[in-house]
Amino acid sequence: MAEVARIDKWLWATRVFKTRSLAADACKNGRVTINGINVKPSHTIKAGETVSVKKSPITYSFKVLKCIEQRVGAKLLPEIYENVTDAKQYELLEMSRISGFIDRSRGTGRPTKKDRRAIDSFVDPVVFGFEDEGDDD
Repeated sequence: MAEVARIDKWLWATRVFKTRSLAADACKNGRVTINGINVKPSHTIKAGETVSVKKSPITYSFKVLKCIEQRVGAKLLPEIYENVTDAKQYELLEMSRISGFIDRSRGTGRPTKKDRRAIDSFVDPVVFGFEDEGDDD
């Protein structure tokens, strides 16, 4: 076990990101900080440091317990890091899920009929039991 590890390899090895290139891109784009400082993918981390990762809409925080560069099984992750993410962040995540907002990427084209109905039902919810009462003319 190494005393230090590259941040992009550590983020991949701890399954925060699916691929190492995604972890490196997150570092390059300023979404990864160590103790409040933006870092490059080649930055080395040590045990005891706090890593914050911005994954829209919340920011996850992890305390490094071990430095690894090889991917491990999900059951071993509690030995590698401690999740110290604020509870308010998880409330924010739950609120965004409940709101029903459909996150459409720019350039994906027009919404399908199903998407349009979902958007319309979110924007203008149907009130049951009330017909257009003023249209008796």
